[in-house]
Amino acid sequence: MLSFVGLCVLLGIGHYLRIKVKLFQKLYLPSSVIAGLLGLVIIQCTAYFASHSEVSLFDSLNAAFTQCAAPWSKLPGFLINIVFACLFLGVALPKLSTLWHRAGPQVAYGQTVAWGQYVVGIGLFLAVIKFLYPELPDMFAGILPVGFEGGHGTAAGLGPVFEQYNFQAGKDFALTSATFGILSAIIFGMILINWAARKGYVTKQMLPENIEEDESFAIIPVDRRPIAGRLTVRSDLIESLTIHIAIVGIAILLGYLMKQGLLAIEGSSEYLSKHKLLAGFPLFPLCMIGGLIVQFWEDRFDKKKIIDVGLMKRIQNTALDFLVAAAIATIRLDIVMAGLVPLIILAAAGVAWNIFCVTFLARRMLPDAWFERAIAEMGQSMGVTATGLMLLRVVDPDYETPAADAFACKQLIHEPFMGGGLWTGMAIPLLAIYGGIPVLAISTAMMSAWLIIVFTSKKLKASKSI
Repeated sequence: MLSFVGLCVLLGIGHYLRIKVKLFQKLYLPSSVIAGLLGLVIIQCTAYFASHSEVSLFDSLNAAFTQCAAPWSKLPGFLINIVFACLFLGVALPKLSTLWHRAGPQVAYGQTVAWGQYVVGIGLFLAVIKFLYPELPDMFAGILPVGFEGGHGTAAGLGPVFEQYNFQAGKDFALTSATFGILSAIIFGMILINWAARKGYVTKQMLPENIEEDESFAIIPVDRRPIAGRLTVRSDLIESLTIHIAIVGIAILLGYLMKQGLLAIEGSSEYLSKHKLLAGFPLFPLCMIGGLIVQFWEDRFDKKKIIDVGLMKRIQNTALDFLVAAAIATIRLDIVMAGLVPLIILAAAGVAWNIFCVTFLARRMLPDAWFERAIAEMGQSMGVTATGLMLLRVVDPDYETPAADAFACKQLIHEPFMGGGLWTGMAIPLLAIYGGIPVLAISTAMMSAWLIIVFTSKKLKASKSI
């Protein structure tokens, strides 16, 4: 109980600090990230003073905080399944041809950015980091895309995978990479917005320094509060939130059954059993597929449309807030500090790649409003979807350009594979079993394929002119 209460208090304080501290406002940091960083500072400081001071109070505080935070490390691995199960629940699934028509260039650009993170991270590791730090396994090369493209949720969810392949520190590195990513996305994103505004690359001429954040970014005024979700069943029979949580549970069950099926297949093959390739595949992408199956069933057979997207978003975002706060607060700083230099090298390369994509590739790959589309993609590929939408809101506050629609449609194709999807779940086991060279070859081939599609496809060029 105290563990849950402690995490709730952290989130409450984190949101209060988000409202009151100007630095946090300027950095557009989510309250959950602030709560996690606050918890990390408290835990680390009490542990430091307990070991370096003779005052018994610090020993008592350290023991209390350690006991309170002990269950937090188990939360991310559970909550990430809820986050991914909710991903497509309540969302009407359009035809792929419709999505491609509306967001073909955006999909190609997003895929290029995502695969490029693997190319940059693994290539840099094999060419430089592996020789300077031979004790690091090839899985370290995947820290960049897991943290940047995947974010805190994916980084925490892959913790059991890192542990299975004897790289327990991987989770801490990935969470730190995700923190670097979201901070860099905001800082460098705002720098690029200033640059684009002065160069005239934005559709609506608006200088970022003229945009002021008010309290409505943190607390929505009473007369402007949107509906959180709609009740779809009678509360005297069962609460709507209850039935939606039950549906999420069914999606997770389907994911679990798929995981058991993979384990059964692995058990029947000597080669697969030896390398544990299927056992290393995480559960949360399968929960996403479970959610897709449930949603497909609802689209086909449920005429009453019992699943409400608003309630699903509330469940998903609540799980993500608790996940992020718990994951950041339990980062083991001693492990991160031991590998801080190679981690910074990877993160710097990742930032450079994303800046290159915005300033060079975007205008050649994207149609009208190329900067608005690219800056949203940068925020998502280095942080979370909300970061991308926040950066887009700065240059397109009323969503007058096609960037927001293209970005939203692109996510439906992009998410099942990258940013925590199927490839993200496969990459770390493949790095552990086969090393960096085969994974680098796959990533380079996929990135090249998307570039070829963009620059040779007549249909895609046609869609770029729409």
